[in-house]
Amino acid sequence: MGDVSALDEPLKKQLGAATAKVMAEHLDLHTVGDLLHHYPRRYAERGELTTLADLPLDEHVTVVARVADARVLTFNGAKGRGQRLEVTITDGSGRLQLVFFGKGVHKPHKDLLPGTRAMFAGKVSVFNRKTQLAHPAYELLRGEDGESAVDSWAGALIPIYPATTKLESWKIAKAVDAVLPSAQEALDPLPPTLRDGRGLIGLPDALRKVHRPRTRADVAEARDRLKWDEAFVLQVALARRRFDDAQLPAQARKPVPGGLLDAFDAKLPFTLTEGQRKVSKEIFDDLATEHPMHRLLQGEVGSGKTMVALRAMLAVVDAGGQAAMLAPTEVLAQQHHRSVTEMMGELAEGGMLGGAERATKVVLLTGSMGAAARRQALLDLVTGEAGIVIGTHALIEDKVQFHDLGLVVVDEQHRFGVEQRDALRGKGKQPPHLLVMTATPIPRTVAMTVFGDLETSVLDQLPAGRSPIASHVVPAADKPHFLARAWERVREEVENGHQAYVVCPRIGDEEDEKKKVRDETADKRPPLAVLEVADQLARGPLAGLRVEVLHGRMAPDDKDAVMRRFAAGEADVLVATTVIEVGVNVPNATAMVIMDADRFGVSQLHQLRGRVGRGSAPGLCLLVTEMPEASPARGRLSAVAATLDGFELSRVDLEQRREGDVLGQAQSGVRSSLRMLAVIDDEEIIAAAREEAVAVVAADPGLEHLPELRTALDALLDQERERYLDKG
Repeated sequence: MGDVSALDEPLKKQLGAATAKVMAEHLDLHTVGDLLHHYPRRYAERGELTTLADLPLDEHVTVVARVADARVLTFNGAKGRGQRLEVTITDGSGRLQLVFFGKGVHKPHKDLLPGTRAMFAGKVSVFNRKTQLAHPAYELLRGEDGESAVDSWAGALIPIYPATTKLESWKIAKAVDAVLPSAQEALDPLPPTLRDGRGLIGLPDALRKVHRPRTRADVAEARDRLKWDEAFVLQVALARRRFDDAQLPAQARKPVPGGLLDAFDAKLPFTLTEGQRKVSKEIFDDLATEHPMHRLLQGEVGSGKTMVALRAMLAVVDAGGQAAMLAPTEVLAQQHHRSVTEMMGELAEGGMLGGAERATKVVLLTGSMGAAARRQALLDLVTGEAGIVIGTHALIEDKVQFHDLGLVVVDEQHRFGVEQRDALRGKGKQPPHLLVMTATPIPRTVAMTVFGDLETSVLDQLPAGRSPIASHVVPAADKPHFLARAWERVREEVENGHQAYVVCPRIGDEEDEKKKVRDETADKRPPLAVLEVADQLARGPLAGLRVEVLHGRMAPDDKDAVMRRFAAGEADVLVATTVIEVGVNVPNATAMVIMDADRFGVSQLHQLRGRVGRGSAPGLCLLVTEMPEASPARGRLSAVAATLDGFELSRVDLEQRREGDVLGQAQSGVRSSLRMLAVIDDEEIIAAAREEAVAVVAADPGLEHLPELRTALDALLDQERERYLDKG
């Protein structure tokens, strides 16, 4: 264990208590290893100065520049006390003023003589229309002796670290210098054959080169190596997870000829798309094996995922098992229950008069059901009377027992915790097969990184008969008449016999009002609310139309009643929060107006838009915003309006947000292990690392011959991450 200890040593021992405390509190760095993996953000060349021309306002910056002039100004007449030192620095691209006041004038006045070069760090502000740094910290850059030293020094690279006001970049650099010798003892997680085969340098060498490079080539070599570490160790964790799953026993579930599935297919009024057939085959092949299926089904909004999942459930019922479908909200569970029973018709009326001979029962189980209905549903599950159950996380409760659970379908994975997936899995006699569905398109690399323990199927064709959706940005502040025209368009759709959605970010009830006050004190207009907007529309631009509201804090029965009325065409306009984001299917709804669209994420807007254009009439989606034209928010909305390709949008989303947000809370542990790897840019490395990881795990599942890799895995899988990866 002696090897490990150098990197596990607390920073306090090496750097002293004060510095270690700041590093722990502000940068979350606790050990020598943590600090060695705190990589420079970029490098300034001493010969090539950081440009002063485009400094970001209000940001903490580090610049390298030469003093052009320095002068002391006295004010208030009081000798000494009223002094201000103004120093102008330049780097050839621009000039920047530094100011020092009061007692802080003397030292910089001595140090910062014209011609002196130094590193300066501080927060960029504007005073009298001039950019300045007030009281910056600085570090003089002096050559050792004569010209030759200056020359060698000018070519060197200065690492600029992610820093804080409490700890400047060069102080971090000094701390790194103190611990860098320990890098020699870093255990190398990459197997030697992989390292040599890929032409990668050793880990101690990579750490030295990333922190103290002599050339840009050193930096590139180090980064290549460190990215591989992150990608490979994570992929090994996922590959081991897949390997372990493949060892679990499961009951093979093969569809029976002439069974429910055949009867269902025979009554379908349309043919399945090529994509649906291909994905169904992948699923049926998995279900036929004696190991549990773990598959992620990604499908564009409206690509027919529910149809594919239902056919898988019917195949399992044919084979004598039961299938459970887990939805994130009651509205969605009810919606799925309704659409599944409608699609199945008499095949869903098992044990009832008029039910088909091969029929089964499809039951709904949610937290708000009445006691009698709930008792009956539980009874149908335990006796096996119900082949299919659709519900919310109420399905996971201890009381719920299955006769023989064979397949679990989880809808919208990103709303479902790992523990919940696991709890449901424990309800089978043997682990059931698992199908996870998501309508949020996930770039391939993110799927490999986050859902790496699942095999992936993608449905990227829309079923025939789906209509195109036109999307437009409505700049309400710049062009109010555009908003007036939006409401006219809604009226036109209704006059043509169609319906419309209006989506708002907020509900507007009492609980909301408390938040609203906070928003207003923060000097921001609170987001528009369903209750207020519905009221204004009903009395104003949509007067005379049947306007209803739907939001998450309504009683479940009320929500269901509103959805039923809207689906039956008894309401013209539904003003709602994002409860309609997923799974709501009303083919007659053709228009959607999203208020304060800038308050929603890219994938959320794409999901919402997928609620229209589900029938034969074309869809229209209007994104209303008050953000100015040049703002990033407007750029995001324009990107959504410009394409209906969810995979393209998910890339836009990733590029605009930090990856951590996209990888989501459940994956936060894994995200924190990615310091060098960028999930979108490093697609090739991730794919290659996955291949290598699969080969390594197949050859040595317990990693008996790779103790260094095992140690690196243990470090990655601390408790939080272990929970995520182990239950994945």
